[in-house]
Amino acid sequence: MEVSRIRVLRGPNLWSRHTAIEAIVACTEAERSIQSLPGFESRLRALFPEIGLIQAASHAEQISLAHALEYATLGLQAQAGCPVTFSRTSATFEEGTYQVVVEYSEEEVGRLALTLAQELLAAALEDKPFDLAAAQARLRELDEDVRLGPSTGSIVQAAVVRGLPFRRLTTGSLVQLGWGSKQRRIQAAEMDTTSAIAESIAQDKELTKILLEAAGVPVPKGRPADSVEDAWQAACEIGLPVVVKPQDGNQGKGVTVNIETREQLEAGYKAAEEISSNILVERYLPGHDFRLLVVGNKVVAAARRDPPLVIGDGVHTVRQLVDQVNSDPRRGVGHATSLTKIRFDDIALARLHAQGMNADSIPPKGQRVVLRNNANLSTGGTATDVTDDVHPDVAMRAVAAAQMIGLDIAGVDVVCDSVLRPLEEQNGGIVEVNAAPGLRMHLSPSFGKGRNVGEAIISSMYPNADDGRIPVVAVTGTNGKTTTVRLIAHLIVTSGLRVGMTNTDGVYINGKRTDSGDCSGPRSARNVLMHPEVDAAVFETARGGLLREGLAFDRCKVAVVTNIGMGDHLGLNYITTLEDLAVLKRVIVQNVTASGMAVLNAADPIVAGMAENCPGEITFFTADRHHPVMATHRAQGQRVVYVENGEIVCVQGNTRFTLPLAQVPLTRSGTISFQVDNAMASVAAAWALGFDRDTILKGLSSFRNDSDNAPGRFNVMDYRGATLIADYGHNPDAMQALVQAVEAMPAKRRSVVISGAGDRRDEDIRQQTEILGKAFDEVILYQDACQRGRADGEVIALLREGLQNASRTHQIEEIRGEFVAIDTALGRLQAGDLCLILVDQVEEALGHIAQRIQEG
Repeated sequence: MEVSRIRVLRGPNLWSRHTAIEAIVACTEAERSIQSLPGFESRLRALFPEIGLIQAASHAEQISLAHALEYATLGLQAQAGCPVTFSRTSATFEEGTYQVVVEYSEEEVGRLALTLAQELLAAALEDKPFDLAAAQARLRELDEDVRLGPSTGSIVQAAVVRGLPFRRLTTGSLVQLGWGSKQRRIQAAEMDTTSAIAESIAQDKELTKILLEAAGVPVPKGRPADSVEDAWQAACEIGLPVVVKPQDGNQGKGVTVNIETREQLEAGYKAAEEISSNILVERYLPGHDFRLLVVGNKVVAAARRDPPLVIGDGVHTVRQLVDQVNSDPRRGVGHATSLTKIRFDDIALARLHAQGMNADSIPPKGQRVVLRNNANLSTGGTATDVTDDVHPDVAMRAVAAAQMIGLDIAGVDVVCDSVLRPLEEQNGGIVEVNAAPGLRMHLSPSFGKGRNVGEAIISSMYPNADDGRIPVVAVTGTNGKTTTVRLIAHLIVTSGLRVGMTNTDGVYINGKRTDSGDCSGPRSARNVLMHPEVDAAVFETARGGLLREGLAFDRCKVAVVTNIGMGDHLGLNYITTLEDLAVLKRVIVQNVTASGMAVLNAADPIVAGMAENCPGEITFFTADRHHPVMATHRAQGQRVVYVENGEIVCVQGNTRFTLPLAQVPLTRSGTISFQVDNAMASVAAAWALGFDRDTILKGLSSFRNDSDNAPGRFNVMDYRGATLIADYGHNPDAMQALVQAVEAMPAKRRSVVISGAGDRRDEDIRQQTEILGKAFDEVILYQDACQRGRADGEVIALLREGLQNASRTHQIEEIRGEFVAIDTALGRLQAGDLCLILVDQVEEALGHIAQRIQEG
């Protein structure tokens, strides 16, 4: 078995809506059925008993080693605690070659699972051992390392429930919520609106106290100390017992409480000094340690935190009791689990010593043995939910403290006997205000019910059930994609919105190109969705990017499919038929939001058939209003767009408006039929976005199909009285549309300059010139800069073969070099002639043509 071409599908894709790993797997003849591998399945199950039932998609299909790889990869992730359920193995047209697709929840974990699954199968084949426990431990450890922590994870999960899109910006906790101008960012439990100044104030415990005291919030008295001697003097001034802690610490590190002797103070000062050089001494407040979580202007959760402790049973030593507590599966290392293991370190031993015990002491039954003074969860403490007990006055004080510091989200630490009564009544106070507070004590407390604090944070960031989405329009098809994308973007700009656009020419933000080249893939689209100045996005969605990574978005507002026709790029990446291509192209239709719209070409039966896969509504378009698909859809009260009496007509039920083609320069008053199709698709998309007739017409009439606005898309120019047309057409459907367009334009003599893309099938390359040979007097063939895997002269030879039976072409010339071919054609033009130049290097060729026109 050979595994090759591993792809990571990071969005909705050909196979499912799940993120997934896709691999090409080649099996030998014997490996095409695991039944022909003696003892393999029994050895595999002995090595991995939880693999489950291995099965193929149909009963008629043999279960191959590729299927075993699928189920092993899925099972290893599932057993490691990853939430994955989807997998698929599909046989290709190549005998013994399969596409294996397995869902992942974390990309790195999915990759490792595939690698370990291969090792597992190799061990089963060769009857060798496989350390399953070690493999699953590696997966669990990696999953814990790379997945979001509980705080960030809870916010993201709340966003998912709300329908908010999200994207991790780093391997850490920085996450973007929403798209474009509606985006927000979080990092752990911290919003993008939290100022650095507020965070800095919160880190400075002394400054925090000064500000809170000024606001009338009760705080313990205290002051900074610059030495042990100064700390003892401060303690004497304040009155024992005291607390010694770092002035800029967090998570309870270096904090020592309830200090009553100089010896204890010296030890506490030393512990604090290991964390920071700035030490704070303050009055010790007796009572319990409470954490109140403030989000915006409200306390959304509260917990009592108790220090790590064990209860004696009169049998086991303190060390043994700690081991028993730490065996709780809820306890782990770090913040990934709901509880943290109790640390049995020097601080714990010192606390035991203060209680007259050591690690080997056996405390009597029922005795509480405290192992730390502070109650932070990160040191092994526990939390009890008390949200419903918080007195309104206590909540008001906590909110006032957070607002005085300037924090949107704050963990306010309160020490008092009970949160049931105002702080002043019990000599309680606020001891700290923390930025980016940990949320796990509220999400999964040791005792009491968990609180959905992630939703509280999301509601604060996105009030009124806002889903953080900007309108996204995805456009795909065989031909017309780029022009349609550009026109839709122009219509949106006309409405007053800022637009991000991707196509085969580049990435555009508010009309400015920010990237060049073919940017019709998901990476470019993701960059647009990350831009803060984008109110709406229009994406050309090409087959290549869909196959490589899937979509850049989970759902779109509008999906436009221009056509499939005779197809393009067939024979590549196991897309061999029009039906295969349609399944790929319809991915954008399948991922239209329920309130969205798919705009489909009714005249293309394959495209029209995609309607049944759309979760939203459908707009059909084609010039012929009487087409059966159009007539049926219209009769059902659904939207249709067609052409009648020289106008684009938009109809739904009793709603009807028209747009004169004479005011649509792109179509040359309706004479260029393929541009009429592009205009109808664009109008339907704009209508789906809620734009009115006047806005749409204004956009249509102001869209110029020139080399600056739509390079290589039927750019018509004048050269010495001859008509010059530059276009990027490169498949049979495009040739047919271009021939139909130029035949509607008067000309004494017609010539064409053409090359061919080498990554097409032989018949597709030949068919292009078969079509052109019926409409042009002269054909100039040129070899372009990139043969895309073809041998020297191979493409031109295929193009010439297509002209063998040409009914009109009487002159054929072969030229090496695109610009030489263009100059040759221009040099032969006479007034009244027409020349179609099918450019390869679009920008360079258009620039060359512009220079020749300028030279006259």
